[in-house]
Amino acid sequence: MVKLPPLSLYIHIPWCVQKCPYCDFNSHALKGEVPHDDYVQHLLCDLDNDVAYAQGREVKTIFIGGGTPSLLSGPAMQTLLDGVRARLPLAADAEITMEANPGTVEADRFVDYQRAGVNRISIGVQSFSEDKLKRLGRIHGPQEAKRAAKLASGLGLRSFNLDLMHGLPDQSLEEALGDLRQAIELNPPHLSWYQLTIEPNTLFGSRPPVLPDDDALWDIFEQGHQLLTAAGYQQYETSAYAKPGYQCQHNLNYWRFGDYIGIGCGAHGKVTFPDGRILRTTKTRHPRGFYARKVSGKPA
Repeated sequence: MVKLPPLSLYIHIPWCVQKCPYCDFNSHALKGEVPHDDYVQHLLCDLDNDVAYAQGREVKTIFIGGGTPSLLSGPAMQTLLDGVRARLPLAADAEITMEANPGTVEADRFVDYQRAGVNRISIGVQSFSEDKLKRLGRIHGPQEAKRAAKLASGLGLRSFNLDLMHGLPDQSLEEALGDLRQAIELNPPHLSWYQLTIEPNTLFGSRPPVLPDDDALWDIFEQGHQLLTAAGYQQYETSAYAKPGYQCQHNLNYWRFGDYIGIGCGAHGKVTFPDGRILRTTKTRHPRGFYARKVSGKPA
């Protein structure tokens, strides 16, 4: 018999307003309206099939990723998290994170998310440069990014994160550090600072842009790391920096080989059993296929 590791829950919302040219995540450009209520019911049905994997454990963290989870309405988020709480025991101090695109941020909706139980928001800023945002295919501008960060800060959440990318097409050292300085000025408890990588099966993969060379990338990383350290951030993963006590507990559970149930389009799960066996699960990626399997009564 082995001691079971901590348990997390990952929930995938697959839609975006449009597909970014660098993105290889399981996201799909929205055609028409978001099927808020319908998709939430399919998610909860998916969870019903997997709920036994909890094996009596409390859920320590929830991460709602995408896609763009901030396309989901406030009432739909309330129904979703109420449904999760009705099916699984949540730790009293459970970290509940959702991703948000600054281009879909509305003050009332953020308040609704918080009321539903979300206590940590991860905002996909990526850059504060109008030109770089356009080249990345983002639907927001610099002012929307700053507004979203200030809104998250003013809600009194447990924490919020800003996602920022460097090594962007034709990006200079000063441009990269300028982005980072603007992010630091917003004082997020957590900063994810990713280097852009070109992935196959993306628009950038088929038509690669000109990126900084390796020497330039090293200078960006080295000087950026110094900026973050001087501002009080501690690096605890390759691209993750946090003020003391604000590390993302959900991601740490992944790194520590914890268990996680994954529900929704393309979601992955990893479950340990008392005899030491490990089960890995993968759900149907495309929304049409996901819906079809749930309607037929088959596992997603």
